[in-house]
Amino acid sequence: METKEYLALLKQSIINLDFDGAVKVANKAMEAGVDPYLAINEGMVPGMAVVGDKFEKGEYFLSELVVAAEVMKEGLAVITPYLKKDVSKKIGKVVIATVEGDYHDIGKNIVTSLLRIQGFEVVDLGTDVPTDKIIAAVNEHQPDIVAMSALLNLTMIKMGETIEALKAAKLREKVKVIVGGTSLTDEFAQKIGADHCAADAFEGVKKCLKWVTHQERRN
Repeated sequence: METKEYLALLKQSIINLDFDGAVKVANKAMEAGVDPYLAINEGMVPGMAVVGDKFEKGEYFLSELVVAAEVMKEGLAVITPYLKKDVSKKIGKVVIATVEGDYHDIGKNIVTSLLRIQGFEVVDLGTDVPTDKIIAAVNEHQPDIVAMSALLNLTMIKMGETIEALKAAKLREKVKVIVGGTSLTDEFAQKIGADHCAADAFEGVKKCLKWVTHQERRN
């Protein structure tokens, strides 16, 4: 079986809410030598994107969304040990959260795992995180980056509220802010004052790496 076939099967297992299928294909893909980053980013992530789209259209409900996230977690549990790890030193610190009113965590969890693999210290606040809790975490942990996730259009506005709260607390100039989620656009990110809108988990992590390694100058 070719790599693209494994990727297609991984994607379909997420869409079909197939626990056994996701684990089985993930195991076979890793045994066949499929790049684990490819398996996640071009297999399971696109599958979750389809689920998110179906949810937005009313074709899937919250129960299906939750199950899809659990299916992806099962697949990630198989693939994550194959990712190359370099934890010799911490290169930066990130506070990450899914904003208030939003319980979607699969994208956040992928980003968290990838950041830690790259050597970041990550403070994961979880889901449905109110603005004041994010501000408190930034005060306490003094991160280089604040990362926020939202799947739903109704909760995206909380990202803007958090950025305004960072400004009010005189913390905005001390951190970079990256946002992500299937409904987000570059235009929305610019409107709310974020530094970057991640196209996907891997692109977002690359941007964070550029910031902390000073490949891009901080504002």
